[in-house]
Parts: sequence; C-alpha cells; structure tokens
Amino acid sequence: MAEDRDNNEFTKVCYMCRRSESKAGPMVDMPGGICMCHDCLQKSIDQAVKMTGALPPEVQAELLRMSGAPVRRPEKQEVQKAEDPEKLEGEVVEGDEETPEAEQNSSPFGFSMVLSPEDIQQMIGRRTNTKSVKKKSEPQKIDIKKIPKPNKIYEMLSDYVVGQEKAKKAISVAIYNHYKRLANEDKDIEIEKSNMLMIGPTGSGKTFLVQTLARLLDVPLAIADATALTEAGYIGDDIESVVTKLLAAAGNDVKKCETGIIYIDEIDKLARKRNATQRDVSGESVQQGLLKLLEGAEIEVPVGANSKNAMVPLENVNTKNILFICGGAFPDLEDIIKERLNEKSSMGFGADLKDKYEHEKDILKYVETEDLRKFGMIPEFIGRMPVVFTLSPMTEDMLIRVLKEPKNAIIKQYQKLLQMDEVDLQFTEDAYEAIAKKALKKDTGARGLRSIIESFMMDIMFEIPKDENIGRVTITGDYVNGKGGPVIEMRG
Repeated sequence: MAEDRDNNEFTKVCYMCRRSESKAGPMVDMPGGICMCHDCLQKSIDQAVKMTGALPPEVQAELLRMSGAPVRRPEKQEVQKAEDPEKLEGEVVEGDEETPEAEQNSSPFGFSMVLSPEDIQQMIGRRTNTKSVKKKSEPQKIDIKKIPKPNKIYEMLSDYVVGQEKAKKAISVAIYNHYKRLANEDKDIEIEKSNMLMIGPTGSGKTFLVQTLARLLDVPLAIADATALTEAGYIGDDIESVVTKLLAAAGNDVKKCETGIIYIDEIDKLARKRNATQRDVSGESVQQGLLKLLEGAEIEVPVGANSKNAMVPLENVNTKNILFICGGAFPDLEDIIKERLNEKSSMGFGADLKDKYEHEKDILKYVETEDLRKFGMIPEFIGRMPVVFTLSPMTEDMLIRVLKEPKNAIIKQYQKLLQMDEVDLQFTEDAYEAIAKKALKKDTGARGLRSIIESFMMDIMFEIPKDENIGRVTITGDYVNGKGGPVIEMRG
C-alpha cells in the first residue's frame, strides 16, 4: 500500500534542482531514497571528472544502468566499449584488480566509492540553503577631489529644477558630506550618516529632483515606491527589495552598491493607520522593518532577481554607508501644523490670532517632529532622518519658469518636435500665463502642465504636418482658453 501511495500521489522531485518530473523528465533513483534528474546527474559526473581526473568504470556502468538512458561520457574518461552496459560490471580494466574490500562492499555500485548526496552537492558546487561564510568586502575608496563641491551640484540642479532653493542647497550639502564621510579614514572620529526626509505637496519636484541628481552624478541610485512594500511573509515586495534595486543599478557590484543612494518615494503612505483593528502590514510594520536598513545592517540580497529562491545566488550587502532619501506629500499635515500653532494663541494685547495661519500657503515650512509623529510616523523612524526639509508649493511665476527655463522644459520639447517638421513654434506671454493659471486650478503642481499643453497641441500636431508650406505657429492666450485659434505663418 505504501508503494502504491508513493507512485500515485507523490511526484518525484530532483534532490539538486528541485524540479519535478513534469519539468525535468524521468528521474534517476539514487541510494538513500533520493532522486536526480538527468541534467544534474550529468553535471555531477562532469564535475567529478574535473576533480579526480576519471570515474571508475563500475560507477559509470551503474549510473548508466540506473538511468535507463545514455549518459554522455566525459572526454577524459576511457572505458572499454561493450554492447550491453551491464557487462562492464564483471569486466576487469587494465590496471585495476579486485580486492577483498571491494567484494565486501554492499554498495549498489560494486565499488568502494559511493556518491552520497553530500558528495554530489560538493562536486556540483551549488549553493545550499545554509548561509555560506563570505569574506567581507572592503568599502570602495572615494577620492574627495573628484566629488563636485556643493555649489557645483547646486548649479547643475538649477539647470533643470526651478525654484526650491532650500531643497537644492540641502540635498547638495548632504550628497557632498555623504561622500566625505566615506572618504574619512580617521577611526577616532566617525561621522554619522545623515539620511534625509523631503516633504512637499504633489508636483513640487521631489522625485524629479532626485532623478536629476542621479543623471548628473555618476552615483548608483535606486528609486523605490513605498506603497508596494509590505511586512515579510505577506503579498508585496519585501523591505530588502529596495537594496536589490540599488544592486542592479550598480551593475551587481557590491562595493559600488554599498556607497550608493536609495530614494523611497511616497513614504507618507507608511503612516500608522488610525483606529485599525487588523495588523498594519503595509504601514507601521514596514517602518519597523526599515529601521535596520536606515541604521546599517548586513542583509542578503538576490542577484538578478526580485525575490529569494533556491536557484538565485545571494550577496551580502552592508547598508551602513548607503544614503537614504525619503520623500512624500504628507496630505493633511498642514491641518496638524495649524492645530499646533493655534494652540499658542491666547487672549489679550499682543496675542496671536487663531486665523493667523489660515491663509499661509507654505505652512509646511513650520513642520516639526511632533507633527510627523501625530501624522503616523513612529519616533524611531523619524529619529533616523536627522535632515528634514520642505519644498514650497508651485506658484504662478514658478510654473511659468518651469515652462521656459529648464534645459528640458516642456515647451522646448514641443518646439523640438515641430522643428523636425521644419516648423517654428512660439508662445506669447499671455499664453504662458493662461497655462499656469489652469495648472493652479488643478492643484497638481507641475504635473498638470503637460496635460494642459497636450489638450490644445493635439490638433496642431495633427494638422501641421499635412501642409509643408507652414513655417511658423504662434500659440496665444485666447487659443489656450479656447476662444480663438493659433497664428499660422506660411514660408517665404
């Protein structure tokens, strides 16, 4: 009954690669009650030949008999040809003599050398589930002279990012100090890591600021989304996946990865859920898991994959020298700040009015640790973010500058598209103002600019290529507001 149950209910799985018969084909029954597929069996034979120079013919014959299929003989192995492989068991090869020890051996191979599962694993050299002891890699040496100074980083960021002077200065200084910390060889004075927390409304340029920084500097940088992170054991990405992205950005170079930068976007989505009766696997639990990464810990990261499994090699990465930048919009944080500021108001002469901060547009600049804790961030997480700075909301003047000044401005992109059709695209000043006012009404910051421009540029991009005589198109404010059409000038 037991044999019938094994044959009918259970599928044989290869001891080495863990593939079933449906994927790897028929299995070879090995001593000890294990099974191996033909691929792993062939690898073990080839590896054993490389290590020892040759396999005994008795072993080769027994493997052939058990497999029931031809196994490729290694080039170095010289075995006498026989029509039936089982006949090799009784044949004597020159230079080999039977000994009493071989006669007493109860192995099915008929030879004193038995391929145990442990021996096969050592021959193939596959990674097992046990942690292997790896040599600690020395940190990559940083040449402080090759790192651009904070003012240079600020100037490079200003070519692409309009406004946000405080944020650009803070991030320029933090990057420069981060690499000075790595270049510090004084063991008596150890400089601590300064992780950063960016707070700003949507469309203020948080993610674009970090993306521009990664493009300008030769620094491995990974951008991760906090909304996909969950506690270990639940559906979603593990916390270590953010380091996996950095390792991939560094070309799987562990030393380069350990001096990189990780930007975690939408960090406000990890706030503690209020009045939650269930386990918060995507909020407070993720904050707790990120603590070890922010402080510095050695973790195992899969190479070339997003998840850990038996077929993917692992690398030990130390996050002690990795700079973490977190950013989020933190909606409703303004109300928490106003509530705290209004508590200081009192009655009498010289007292602050309760509506003093009601019309304050940049209320986020008054943020303090207490406000973040009330929002739902745990104190341990906030304590590992010593540098906190805010980004100002976009104003009409800033939106107009975003349209015109950056090197990759949206208007310049459309001008380049029509320039390929030999058409000159121009915008009037009232057109810039009309676009900025529409974007302010949407309350999505600079993100709303492209959708507004797409709405009135679609017809132009469709009609202009039809007529090759058109030389210039001018967009006016009336056309943006839907009251007229563009000014079209012909060639010559």
